[in-house]
Amino acid sequence: LPGGAPDREHAGGRPYTRPAVITATLHPADFQRVLDRYLDLLRTYRDDLNRLNVYPVPDGDTGTNMALTIESVVDAVSDAHQMPALAAAISHGSLMGAQGNSGIILSQVLRGFSDVMVDLPAVGSRDLAAALRRAAPAAYEGVGTPVEGTMLTVLRAAAAEAGGAAASGGW
Repeated sequence: LPGGAPDREHAGGRPYTRPAVITATLHPADFQRVLDRYLDLLRTYRDDLNRLNVYPVPDGDTGTNMALTIESVVDAVSDAHQMPALAAAISHGSLMGAQGNSGIILSQVLRGFSDVMVDLPAVGSRDLAAALRRAAPAAYEGVGTPVEGTMLTVLRAAAAEAGGAAASGGW
């Protein structure tokens, strides 16, 4: 979660990361650190993500568009110190900064998260699972013709796994 330390290298020569800190709940400052780290990773792997881009057209901009979208979110949350303000900033920043199809999908995901976290003082594992379950259909609805095998599929599978893990107490 917040932070990250090199663990090992993957075939491309860049390090995988592993969480430096595991916490039972995430507060607004934690989310800001997560978003900062996510932006750093999107920038690092932008070219790799661009090469994966094949739907709806192979225009090679998925990594770029996701990074630009999260950049807008990071800017929007910089002054948010309470969860309602953070949720509103994430939702607004992702909507206003969404670039391309991948940015629009990511914006829908973040809106789903924001809807769940807005009234909470901190977010725990069950809340994160609920946020993923809410985000998945929102992301599918944000796409004219959803296609399996895309980031939508990954999101749907992550929501199902997170829900199962949270329900069993294993997460």
